Amino acid sequence: MIKAILVFNNAGKPRLCKFFSHYPEEEQQQIIRETFQLVSRREGDVCNFLETGTTLLGSMEYKLVYRHYATLYFVFCVDSSESDLGILDLIQVFVESLDKCFENVCELDLIFHVDRVHYIINEMVMGGMVLETSIREIVDHYHQMVRHEKDDRGAAAVHAVKAGVASAPTRAVAAFNTVKQTVHQKF
Repeated sequence: MIKAILVFNNAGKPRLCKFFSHYPEEEQQQIIRETFQLVSRREGDVCNFLETGTTLLGSMEYKLVYRHYATLYFVFCVDSSESDLGILDLIQVFVESLDKCFENVCELDLIFHVDRVHYIINEMVMGGMVLETSIREIVDHYHQMVRHEKDDRGAAAVHAVKAGVASAPTRAVAAFNTVKQTVHQKF
C-alpha cells in the first residue's frame, strides 16, 4: 500500500504532499524532513529503493521508492506489499502524465496548479491503492476535467453578464437621479 506521495525540490522544499493515512501536522513535517534527508544524501549511481528501518509511517517495513528529475525528487513511501519496480514505473507514469497535461511540466506548475496535480494523483491512486496506470486514460480524464471547468466558468460568466444586463436599467436610473440631485443642489 502506498502511504504517501512526496515531491520536493533540491533544497528540500515540499512541492506536493499527499498522505493516504492520517498523521498529525508535526509528524507529517518530520516525515518530509527525514525523507528528504535520506533521499538527498544518496549518490546518483545507487538504486532508487531505500528501506528506512525507521518507524516514520507507523510501520517497520516501510520503504522509499524515488526518482530524481532535474530539480525535483518524486518519492513514494510504501509498505512491503508493493513491488519496488512497479512503484518506480508508477512514478514514471506520474511524471509523464504531468508532462503531457502541463506541456513540459516544471516546478512552478506544481506550485501554481496544485489542485490539478492532485486531480492527476487521484486518477492514479486512491486510498493508497493504484487505480490507473495508463497515461492516455489519465491525460484524457484530465482534459475532460479542464473542459468541464471552462464550461462552468463560461456558464458563470454568461449568468453574470445576464444579471448585469438585467440590472443595468436600474443602475442607470439610480445614476441619473444621483447626477440630477447633485446638479440641482449646486444651482
